[in-house]
Amino acid sequence: MNFFKDGESGKRQISFGQALATVVGSVIGAGVFFKIGTITAQTGSSSTTIFVWILAGVISIASGLTISEIAASLKINGAIKYLDYTYGRVWGFLFGWAQMIVYFPAQIGALSSIFGVQFVSLFGIEAKYANLIAISLVLFLLTINLIGTKFSSKMQSIITVLKVIPIVLIIIWGFFNQNKIPAPIFPLTVGDNISFPNAISQGLLSALFAFEGWIVVTNLANEVKNPEKDLSRAIIFGLSAITLIYVLINYTFLTVLPIHELVNNNNAAFEASMRLFGQFGGKLVTIGILISVYGAVNVFMLTGMRTPYILAQDNLLPFSNKIGKANIHTGVPVIGALIVDAIAIIMILLGNFTVLTDMLVFVMWTFNTILSIAVIILRKRKPELRRPFKVPWYPLIPIVSILGGIFIVVSTIINQFVLSIIGIGLTLLGLPIYFYIQKQNKEEL
Repeated sequence: MNFFKDGESGKRQISFGQALATVVGSVIGAGVFFKIGTITAQTGSSSTTIFVWILAGVISIASGLTISEIAASLKINGAIKYLDYTYGRVWGFLFGWAQMIVYFPAQIGALSSIFGVQFVSLFGIEAKYANLIAISLVLFLLTINLIGTKFSSKMQSIITVLKVIPIVLIIIWGFFNQNKIPAPIFPLTVGDNISFPNAISQGLLSALFAFEGWIVVTNLANEVKNPEKDLSRAIIFGLSAITLIYVLINYTFLTVLPIHELVNNNNAAFEASMRLFGQFGGKLVTIGILISVYGAVNVFMLTGMRTPYILAQDNLLPFSNKIGKANIHTGVPVIGALIVDAIAIIMILLGNFTVLTDMLVFVMWTFNTILSIAVIILRKRKPELRRPFKVPWYPLIPIVSILGGIFIVVSTIINQFVLSIIGIGLTLLGLPIYFYIQKQNKEEL
């Protein structure tokens, strides 16, 4: 989502390299280190584990290219506005509401939870304190961001560089590891008592969490110097590179730890690092991983607290006159930050890493699918619309995106019915609020 003030966007000053860096920096976070335990439990094999990572990359690339056409065509910023334009204001509101209630709090909660788990493992603290450490991280970053985002933003630039270091080290050391455990990638197999469709659908849902964030680059469509070429190249090269990185690092995990030690192991990255680098080196790499998670939490906090602020600016929330205000000294939307982080803390106490990530992926891919369908709708409804960037191989790429999204949504409803109902329920909870506010606004006219 783009949070420029009116008049600040629209200057075409972002190069291909900057757009590429935005894709990579926005996507690579914690999922690459911590989803291996869940995915191996869901697939039961090294081959299908690697396959779902590749499949997640292909679907993400297709969706990124599809939604980029809308981003480049409409002179408005952010998916909320794309949905407003195509389907009506209530759809844009529901997307913003879902981000405020589910997506950003679940991201912050899930990442903070895994930070807590890794922190207690690294320093030998009792596991029961993991949630306390997770909540402390949320409160610490909230305090830093309330003081002002300038310092936090500068730190983020440094962290973006630092978080690549443990990934590169693990891949390189894994390549030269002389004691590799066999991890066949052909033929595609699944574990005992696991059905192939379930392995693919659940593994894909888990892997897609690690690709969250790619939609950020679509908000830069009106600022990229040459959107006709550079936008698609940034998405294709960026997500292709990320997919390759994810495949390599997960293959390394599979060759360092036997699959039965990986299954449901949230400490897989920590344990693999200890075996690759020894006690001291393993701890150093794990500290690098913690820094990466810290940076990811900070990114979602920086952007998430502005979602209620944006909705309130359009007078779409109760107490919009309060929520839609930012601190005059720091520019921070204080109430928006408190709302999102309070929900995140509740999620830390009630959920766990896998549940939270699956819920946010399910909700976001519901809207990603709707956005991909919007490209086809606008092609028919607005054929005269100037499109600086057109999705290549139309309609094949949009169809891949739509079918991939439908598969994710439907399979989640089938395999994780309660989780999907909670996600849908929390999203639809926004409807009575929307119609109440609309009625109130009409009465005030």
